[in-house]
Amino acid sequence: MKNEKRPHSEFSAAHVKPKSDTLQLLRMMAGFVIATVIILALYFGQDILIPLALSVLLAFLLEPLVSRLKKWGLPQLPSIALVVLFTLSLLGGAATYLGYQLGSLSQELPQYQDTIKHKLDSVKNLTKGPSVWDGAISTIDTVENSMRDLAPMPAKANVTQVEVVGKSPSATETAKQWGITILSPLVTVGIVFLFVVLILLSRKDLHDRLLKLLGGNLNVGTDALDEAADRIGTYLRMQLLVNVTYGIPMALGLWLIGVPAALMWGMVAIVMRFVPYVGPMISALFPLTLAFAVDPSWNMVLWSMGLILLLELISNNIIEPWLYGESTGLSTLAIIIAATFWTTLWGPVGLILSTPLTACLLVLANYIPALSFIKILIGSEPVLTPPERFYQRLVADDVDDALKVAQQYIEQKLPKKPSEEMVVRKINSFYDDVAIPAIRLFSEGHSTEASAEHRLRMHQGLKLFNHDFQKKYAISAKDEAIKVISVGARWEIGALTASMVAHGLNLRKIAAKSYNEVLIQSKINVLDSLPQSAEIICISMFHPQPLAQIRLLNHRIRAQLPHLKIIFATWGNTSDVLRDKIQQRFRPDAVVSTVNELMLSIDALMLQQGQNPARELMAENEPARLAALHELHLLAPESLPIYQQYIEEACQAFNVDYAQISLVDAAWVNTPASPLAAENQNPIEAKIPREDSICTHLVYQNEALIIEDIERDPRFNHNRELKRHKIKFYAGVPLRSKQGLVLGSLCILDKQVRHVSEDDLVLLNELAADLIETLSDDKVHRQKLEEIAKLHKAEAKDD
Repeated sequence: MKNEKRPHSEFSAAHVKPKSDTLQLLRMMAGFVIATVIILALYFGQDILIPLALSVLLAFLLEPLVSRLKKWGLPQLPSIALVVLFTLSLLGGAATYLGYQLGSLSQELPQYQDTIKHKLDSVKNLTKGPSVWDGAISTIDTVENSMRDLAPMPAKANVTQVEVVGKSPSATETAKQWGITILSPLVTVGIVFLFVVLILLSRKDLHDRLLKLLGGNLNVGTDALDEAADRIGTYLRMQLLVNVTYGIPMALGLWLIGVPAALMWGMVAIVMRFVPYVGPMISALFPLTLAFAVDPSWNMVLWSMGLILLLELISNNIIEPWLYGESTGLSTLAIIIAATFWTTLWGPVGLILSTPLTACLLVLANYIPALSFIKILIGSEPVLTPPERFYQRLVADDVDDALKVAQQYIEQKLPKKPSEEMVVRKINSFYDDVAIPAIRLFSEGHSTEASAEHRLRMHQGLKLFNHDFQKKYAISAKDEAIKVISVGARWEIGALTASMVAHGLNLRKIAAKSYNEVLIQSKINVLDSLPQSAEIICISMFHPQPLAQIRLLNHRIRAQLPHLKIIFATWGNTSDVLRDKIQQRFRPDAVVSTVNELMLSIDALMLQQGQNPARELMAENEPARLAALHELHLLAPESLPIYQQYIEEACQAFNVDYAQISLVDAAWVNTPASPLAAENQNPIEAKIPREDSICTHLVYQNEALIIEDIERDPRFNHNRELKRHKIKFYAGVPLRSKQGLVLGSLCILDKQVRHVSEDDLVLLNELAADLIETLSDDKVHRQKLEEIAKLHKAEAKDD
């Protein structure tokens, strides 16, 4: 029976993969069919869809004006009517002016016929002269004549030329054709503005219906619609502003040069620059042609061309990057492909609508998993994470681009004039967040996915990268006694990682040395050649289960060099379970899995007994910072409700146990309205010693500070206040004055280990900026107090 069942099971297993492939093929075919149906619907339904799309975009552009009028107290219907009438008046006035100018130009053009003829003749005379291409042209003509002589001549036939003369259209038909030509655009404009009014009137209802279409998750649907509205609205408003900053100088410049109808060409430039790529060329063609016709010399043409080129350079390289802030999220190639696609479907109007429509598609791809491939294809954001990009560049034997990845990461979010310490922190963050995770990716697929050539490239690439990177961020030469030894456990890649660790330590003014040889299976015994001054040895290992290596190395080092403090860096396994097991069985001085933990552990091991590092954490601009803090009088009793309100909002928004506002003074950190303050303490006077506050470190490093697990941070794992309240998580952002000085922090704390996303950090920074503006601006301060008073009054009434 067993022999009979075995073939059956093998047969079943053999058919699993073909069945899966068939299902995947069917899904792909269904996707192509659906895409074809959608494209056909867009093409054949353009008479309805084009006015609808135009009206939606125009509604995005006009909605902020309507909202502003409503905030000023005007009802919704009059606000919409006023904005629409203003827009129609503006467009009608511009159209009337353009018609008048075009009529005037049509009457003046015959006067320029002699000038045009004279210039064309001069150009023709220039082309008649000898040129470098005459020989090639003569040769081609000779070959063509010879081929024509060799070809047989067809027999001549008597052919009678027939001319078809159509019937002249009647006056009624002519009038009808003109009527259709004139009325068709007007009807389209009327439909567009009718849709605009309806969209503005029922905006909330349409919003709700779109939410329902996007699914039952109201949070995700709201984020998707808000992002789409923000991207499209920002794109259109900034595009209008960019066009205006281009069109007005163009009109003024052409008027000074003497080109007729200069104001009209400025208006044409404003409108035409909404059309990607083609629009700017068309808007430049008209004034250049007119300058060619008007001026008998070439001066007007050259001056006009120079003006247009100058404006293009300023607009493309200064105005657009400054005003856009956030792009639509589309790559340059995607914009070109989208422009081609929509122009093929809808003609010139499709070219105008291509960028906003494709941006809407990208937003949908961000929130609908089935469309995630669209985000990969047309999005401008990198699809590979920094560690993946770094790893790929090294495996592809492209060390120069790997250096660019490192440089981009380090320079990201750095101020224009960063301090040396900030740059060092970013370098160590690069090692922590990019380089070591990339090496971890390589080690995970070392024996399974990577070929021998890949392993060779990675090894050589890391060696060359370390050399060039450490040369770029060189260490100031100092004859200091070596305190830290950084070595690899068993693998050459571990030794290269040890070199990164030593480089990061030396940049932090901690004398360190790395070795190319590893501790296990090396021909040279590294332990015999260690300097006498060494106090700490850090061992880098990427083995996913390093217990056997740790047992051997721990025994060898304890026996041979018992005075050394041992740190095991388990880069290949970041599990807390493994960390606890290593700590319990072998009792090393520290077990770390990140560069930040390593640096902090070394700092803690090198501290003398009783020394508190927080006492020495003073910013370079400490006197100016303290003066700005005292100048604002932030501890006035009337500000207490504001502190309470922001603390409550932060706790609710981030779903944490505590939030705190810290104002770092010379010896104390004031924490007004802190939920961690003693019950018998005046809330506005709550404070803690400066050396016991995490915010002291935040002010010193002049940037956000996130500690996902305080128990793993040797700076704070023995802090009595944190232990008393069982705090395990901290995330704080600076409170900056208008001069950019860090006065303190807004932080959130929790009793459990947490992770902070990029969006959470952005929101926390926005709350901090809003808080400092409320505290430092008297008008905003009074408004906030009035809002809080109204809120408390309403709550008391409800109770």
